[in-house]
Amino acid sequence: MIKTFINRLLGKEAKPAATAVAAAAASAAPLGRRAEVPASVHHIDPALLDERAVRVVRTLKDAGHDAYIVGGAVRDLLVGVPPKDFDVATDATPEQVKALFRRAFIIGRRFRLVHVVFGRGREHEVVEVSTFRAYLDSSAAEQVQGNEKTARQQISDKAHVVDASGRVLRDNVWGGQDEDAARRDFTINAMYYDPTTQVLVDYHGGLADARARVLRMIGDPATRYREDPVRIVRVLRFAAKLGFALDPATRAPLRELSPLLGNVPASRLFDEMFKLLQTGHALRSVEELRRHGLDRGVFPILEAALHPRQPHPLRARFIELALTDTDRRVEEGRAVAPSFLLACMLWHDVQARAVVLREAGEPPFPALQQAIDAVFEARIGDVSGRGKLAADMREIWQMQPRFERRSASAAASLAAQPRFRAGYDFLRLRAEIGEVDPELADWWEDYHLGDDDEREALVLAARPAPALRRVQKERAPRPPVAPPDATETAAAAAAAGLQAEPAERSGDDSVSSSDEATAEQPLKRRRRRRRKPAGEPPPAADGGG
Repeated sequence: MIKTFINRLLGKEAKPAATAVAAAAASAAPLGRRAEVPASVHHIDPALLDERAVRVVRTLKDAGHDAYIVGGAVRDLLVGVPPKDFDVATDATPEQVKALFRRAFIIGRRFRLVHVVFGRGREHEVVEVSTFRAYLDSSAAEQVQGNEKTARQQISDKAHVVDASGRVLRDNVWGGQDEDAARRDFTINAMYYDPTTQVLVDYHGGLADARARVLRMIGDPATRYREDPVRIVRVLRFAAKLGFALDPATRAPLRELSPLLGNVPASRLFDEMFKLLQTGHALRSVEELRRHGLDRGVFPILEAALHPRQPHPLRARFIELALTDTDRRVEEGRAVAPSFLLACMLWHDVQARAVVLREAGEPPFPALQQAIDAVFEARIGDVSGRGKLAADMREIWQMQPRFERRSASAAASLAAQPRFRAGYDFLRLRAEIGEVDPELADWWEDYHLGDDDEREALVLAARPAPALRRVQKERAPRPPVAPPDATETAAAAAAAGLQAEPAERSGDDSVSSSDEATAEQPLKRRRRRRRKPAGEPPPAADGGG
């Protein structure tokens, strides 16, 4: 059987016995029937297509290969939603695809793909190209104990591998388009669109399901969930995003098979959680999880936020506002950062831990730092990208007490921080639930948007009343003082029983040290408080915290 897979990979002719095995697997597969739907029926708007994806399809077709836009992009095009990403499927192998493009990279172990890159820097775009894969039943695959990480050495040289529960760990056996459609998850994700002819290829009634707004699994749902338990989460995400209903057979095994998610690598579940929360339908996604009993035991961070062991009266409202704000930003086409949403979900855990440390005698800022470390280690753990997440979340959290300090140097230093806006957005959410005074959030909004004069006025207005009066008094103009008359000085000295010094001394033009201190002190104070000229850099940070 292993030789069969290798031969298929290398394009060698299969022996009769192997052909019989492949035929048996194909006969058991829900291959469906090819239907070509013209533009007059599917009504896909070509204006919604991405020119780079179209260019990839044209390049592959010009080289003699079949190529189509596939998957979620076709699904979104059918419902009139501009796709966020465009994927391409082809009968060309990854090596053949890579050879056709100047900037193309083969990636992945579980599924070998090609990323074709256009542009550079932040403006770059990636078109993902996959090769048509064969539909192979899990009984025809090699089985190993463990998962992608724990069994890495066992599966390194294999093309089709499953774990003990039937979850696919590697799937790199190429096949025809009909098999490729059969191995996809839902009917609405198994359609192929040719932008050069505007023909839609549909094997499993995906077009009808898209119009009926139904999510239906291809093949036996329980078997397909076992192949990839993440489909349990994906079906709920699509239901929330598209507003589709679940086919009864597709919905039935969800809760029973949800424990299979426990064997999925934490990093992959972590990514799926953020796809749920950052695609513009976070509130609906959370509601779908609750409706199907998956809001507990699947995503530890989400469970800690939605069902905390120590309830906080403001936590639920705070998280609801954070999710609503995330949905609004996505709708407006603005960037959303995982670190911000995570910081919102875990903020009250950090606060609770910091209170315990302060009550034990720890100073406020070290208590906050230690609480951040403890919560992050307990909730996030070892996932991909945790270093960047930790830095961003820590910065947002540590800014919060610094917003209370509104001196000129502290405010200028905080406003210059790269993640100031994220910290301010976090402060604004806290103000909306009454955790901090809304006037504080308004002040920082005005400071952030104000010019130098407006900022100076805001800092002065934020000072306590006695300090403000002292500053105004020091800045008030002083009346000129005439030099004392020598005769009057002498008379005053005589009245006091003192002998007046002559106004001038031989060889000494200085005044006494006491008189010098009295004369110089006001000048020094005025110089110390003088306003810095325009254009001079802001004062150095005072340490924050």
